[in-house]
Amino acid sequence: MTSASRTAPVPGLRAPRSTLLWSVAGTVALCVSVAFAVTIGPADIGVADVWSVIAAHLGAGTDAGDVSPLRAGIVWDLRLPRTLLAAVCGAGLAVCGAVLQSLLRNPLADPFVLGVSSGASTGAVLVVVLGVGGGALSVPGGAFIGAVCSFALVMLLSHSLGGTTDRVVLAGVAAMQLFSALTSFVVMTAADAETTRGVLFWLLGSLGGAGWSDVWTGTAVLLLVLAVCLGHARTLDAFAFGQDAAAALGVHVARTRLVLLCATALLTAALVASAGAIGFVGLVLPHAVRALTGPGHARLLPVCALAGAVFLVWVDTLARTVLEPQEVPVGVVTSLIGVPAFVLVLYRTRRTR
Repeated sequence: MTSASRTAPVPGLRAPRSTLLWSVAGTVALCVSVAFAVTIGPADIGVADVWSVIAAHLGAGTDAGDVSPLRAGIVWDLRLPRTLLAAVCGAGLAVCGAVLQSLLRNPLADPFVLGVSSGASTGAVLVVVLGVGGGALSVPGGAFIGAVCSFALVMLLSHSLGGTTDRVVLAGVAAMQLFSALTSFVVMTAADAETTRGVLFWLLGSLGGAGWSDVWTGTAVLLLVLAVCLGHARTLDAFAFGQDAAAALGVHVARTRLVLLCATALLTAALVASAGAIGFVGLVLPHAVRALTGPGHARLLPVCALAGAVFLVWVDTLARTVLEPQEVPVGVVTSLIGVPAFVLVLYRTRRTR
């Protein structure tokens, strides 16, 4: 065997019949979470109102029933795209974390280990503060270009240092520090107080400016990357035993790693461009889901996506309502939840060894 697509299945990692059960349960939980999250806020909106508005816009109803135009606008133009973008971001970050932890054989790996988040932040700051692009380049566009530049730098550094997994991580850390320093330098030297506040809020993770274009773009990239990762599920199972074992099972190690790193970097860049830097989702959730599904990626990745989506929907709901009318950055809430959760995961992992 010479192709990763024909990699022999690793014993003990076949997906059990419970995969379908977890997927169905996760899908139901996600639909219920979205429906209820949209109703939470100062406006008096019920679940029935949400479904009426959605049905009207999808052509399943002639109008939104008894829902006033104002409340219909709140549902369709404000809360629903924001909630769906939260679900997409949560799903994407969790999937990226699961893939990177297996690919790099590092339990601390997450979507930002490659420095993609820092690069995206620098790109966004250059657009907002210095006006790079002359008005033709949006903040998400600048963030995406910055993320791509950061990832290209990481790949160049890791390749020149030997291309091993530990070199990729070290190159990511170096790129992260470099772009974080550039971001801080630009903000401190060129931004006024109001601009600095807005930039820092975005850097901490914010879904406040979510629109339908962000939802469609994020969903398209998520589905593409998830399909690529699921296509390499058996290959990722093989990577769990090390590069030598993967190569012995027929995996083209260098090519497969490059494909999956590029896929996760693309998804992370798209999500950061829309929502800023949201940490700990890709770090904590894969560990929690593995405790339920086991290590096989054919079942781990779909459940990770659903768990991440449900998690971030409720985290964003908490972030926008806990100090209402003031909004808390989503990244702050995920960190407050993620740190103790990660400590608990590490403690339970230690006890089982």
